[in-house]
Amino acid sequence: MSDASKGLSLYNTLTRTKEPFVPIDPQNVRMYVCGPTVYDFAHIGNARPAIVFDVLFRLLRQLYGEKHVTYVRNITDVDDKINARALRDFGGEIAAGKLSLNDAIRKVTEKTADQYHKDVAALGCLEPTFEPRATEFVAPRADGKADMLSLIRQLIERGHAYVAGGEVLFDTASMPDYGELSKRNLDEQQAGARIAVDAHKKNPGDFVLWKLSSPEEPGWESPWGRGRPGWHIECSAMSAAYLGEVFDIHGGGLDLIFPHHENEIAQSRCAHGTKVMANVWMHNGFLQVEGQKMSKSLGNFFSIHELLETETFGGRTWPGEVLRLAMLMTHYREPIDFSVRKLEEAENMLRKWKRAADLAPAAANDLPAEVVEALSDDLATYAAFQRLTQLAGEAVEAGGDAGNGAAASLKAALAFLGFDVGAAKVDEDAVAKAIAKRLEFIAAKNWAEADRIRDELLAQGVQLKDGKDPATGARVTTWEVKR
Repeated sequence: MSDASKGLSLYNTLTRTKEPFVPIDPQNVRMYVCGPTVYDFAHIGNARPAIVFDVLFRLLRQLYGEKHVTYVRNITDVDDKINARALRDFGGEIAAGKLSLNDAIRKVTEKTADQYHKDVAALGCLEPTFEPRATEFVAPRADGKADMLSLIRQLIERGHAYVAGGEVLFDTASMPDYGELSKRNLDEQQAGARIAVDAHKKNPGDFVLWKLSSPEEPGWESPWGRGRPGWHIECSAMSAAYLGEVFDIHGGGLDLIFPHHENEIAQSRCAHGTKVMANVWMHNGFLQVEGQKMSKSLGNFFSIHELLETETFGGRTWPGEVLRLAMLMTHYREPIDFSVRKLEEAENMLRKWKRAADLAPAAANDLPAEVVEALSDDLATYAAFQRLTQLAGEAVEAGGDAGNGAAASLKAALAFLGFDVGAAKVDEDAVAKAIAKRLEFIAAKNWAEADRIRDELLAQGVQLKDGKDPATGARVTTWEVKR
């Protein structure tokens, strides 16, 4: 274990303070992060926690050793939104008896989960240690790992849950300090509750652990009838299955504090009889797009896939590592305004860093201590990036010197932070198409569009050179890679 690990401090939402991080077991540092509900392609807001907690995962592995960190990020593949999407996409086949609802759901979740994996890989994220799917943890398992039905049974036996109106509900009044994470008390929650709608509840704030399924809905057999789990119980089961009843860090977006994380804590603590579920709760801030809340109605709702593969944002596609840097340029707890201008700024910064890193000898140096120290202060990425910019300046000043330590250190830091420092990869077919399109604009005297294509290629490290064919006199454009 690195001595630097003693300096790691993290902001704990539970206590509203930044605290020194002290793992339960330095030989097995454990982190759980809520992953996607795979009813649709992940949107850009989903990218932020994936990137933020990937950086924390990398930092923990640096401080405690790769073999001593366990990172669990789940996939929710049972959800009413998934059922609705399956009916929307395959309703005709289901009605015709060509496809069962369960098979339709599997088609939806497999496609969207596969796309999520491709998207986060393009964003430079490492694979988590474990990636459990909710459907695998509903019923008791042969390996004895925690499951949802067993947790619900424990809650009923301990007097924290009850059966009513065809549901199993968590009794919030049975937990005196319910609401500690979100700082909401039961009186505040009851003040605006729609009691008439949920008349079968003991308390308006009670939430569903298990609900019955109709014959047309997916379901599992249980002591309370054929049904399916509530959303919150899923993460309580999957985290306990891989990390135990109490673990080190639980992460997710700010929007999950209430009700999801609050209810996770209630279920887990009351089922296991523990004082905490996780010692540290971390939450990344909200994301806006060009100064507005992301919304399909506003036309500013973008999936990660769209940003990577289509020209729907700023009229161009964006490399995954540019999206990654743009996310990390704002401290993870602060709100972020995701904009074309920010992406352009990130692209320019990354290009300068890479040009400097290319001056390094083949072997990279050890990771700069200043970068680790900056990240150890509650993931202070801005301070880490300041050091990268300093290293880039020092590297350029040293030039092609074989002993260019600054360039080597910069290269190591970029690799550690999840940026590609290998040989530049260029899609030659895409470049050829872009050049042909530019020549069409030049022929039409549309200089603005021609310049736009030239600038976009340059931003990607491709520099164009215009000339004439000696034999024909026709315009010829060549190109070379320059970071």
